[in-house]
Amino acid sequence: MERKSAWEKISDKKIVFKFCDEYIKYLNNSKTERLCVNYTRRLAEAAGFRELESVDELKSGMKVYKINRNKNLVLAVIGKQTIDKGINLVAAHIDSPRLDLKQIPLYEDCNTALLKTHYYGGIKKYQWTAIPLSLIGVAVLEDGTVIDINIGEAETDPVFTITDLLPHLAADQMTKKLSVGIEGEELNVLAGSIPADCEKDKYKQNVLDILKEKYQIDEEDLISAELELVPNFNARSLGLDSSMVAGYGQDDRVCAFTAFKAIAETDECEKTSVCFLADKEEIGSMGNTGMQSRFLENFLANLINKQDGSYNELMLKDALSNSMCLSSDVACAMDPTFKSVSEPLNSAYLGEGVTFLKYTGARGKSGTSDASAEFVAKIRKILNDADVAWQMAELGKVDQGGGGTVAQFIANLDVDTIDCGVPLLSMHAPYEISSKIDVYMAYKAYKAFYAAK
Repeated sequence: MERKSAWEKISDKKIVFKFCDEYIKYLNNSKTERLCVNYTRRLAEAAGFRELESVDELKSGMKVYKINRNKNLVLAVIGKQTIDKGINLVAAHIDSPRLDLKQIPLYEDCNTALLKTHYYGGIKKYQWTAIPLSLIGVAVLEDGTVIDINIGEAETDPVFTITDLLPHLAADQMTKKLSVGIEGEELNVLAGSIPADCEKDKYKQNVLDILKEKYQIDEEDLISAELELVPNFNARSLGLDSSMVAGYGQDDRVCAFTAFKAIAETDECEKTSVCFLADKEEIGSMGNTGMQSRFLENFLANLINKQDGSYNELMLKDALSNSMCLSSDVACAMDPTFKSVSEPLNSAYLGEGVTFLKYTGARGKSGTSDASAEFVAKIRKILNDADVAWQMAELGKVDQGGGGTVAQFIANLDVDTIDCGVPLLSMHAPYEISSKIDVYMAYKAYKAFYAAK
């Protein structure tokens, strides 16, 4: 197949840049899954979506949403057909690799207070040292009061960091394999260095005093807290031509944003359109906010009941069996510096459009769904008819490694599913890179998919 730049399909590039200005703002307001849910909800309500619980009867064209435990969100535009005839589902995830505070995190050593962490998802641990970090999340008190915590994002806030050895004393460290140059238990965050006026644990106590004064929380309250350390720097345009976006969390909030924007602009559709923004993908999609939960099925059952006043299990089975899904997750772009891990013919390239992966998995397609040829052909037609620039790829060389997405869990529900997302450079790093034209083409692809009959 002849490779072409997706920029050639756009006569007015200002449209792409304007769209990605919104995307950059979305990234900067969505650095954790809770922030992402809250920000997306505000955008959804501005676009006419209503909470599902506030609606008694669903009719064609209505826009509804439901939030699950403040960590994942599902939106729907009700179609002309009944839901048992199937839905058009785009499923992305809104969690990203990061560092979580341990439940007992605070200690002191060498005249400093530090916080212990447990990394979340697949990271290169050395990339998280010597960079500025923000601490974002919630602490929940015994009485159920939720305390929002955000330290670092405001310009006047302090930031956090993890120290690394100076080169002069790193002779032993430099002989280690890259994978163990920084150990998990060495990802300890500097939190303070002023002693409190007390006899014991002076540096630790001063941090506790600040938390008590600012957030009204005690040390024990950290046990029932979810606090994440994320890169402090904001997303912005990259390159002399500003053609790319650099920022944290593009895996997979680039697909979350484009999937949301597409459904927000969908007013009428033949089949009901659903945008599912999941949590926990980076650690296997388990848990009651992950794709393996029953939340999607329960949501669809509720839609069926509100659409025609009755529900039975067979109707839900029919709805799933008649549905199709784009598992909206990022792809690995061919890196010009590290070409050896990819197979050129079957790799995604930055700037050539949204990327399909018939399968992901690892070594022998293990741990994946594999879309049927019939479904691939159907998706090709949808995108070609909408003049969307797209490319087909797989995740690196056959024996090099691999990875997974939510696709397998949706396919297990008897839904035709294929991966479709934006290719990235430096995936899972604190600073990921996408092409603005690929971001825009993903939006066009999802919009065409929602409208498909």
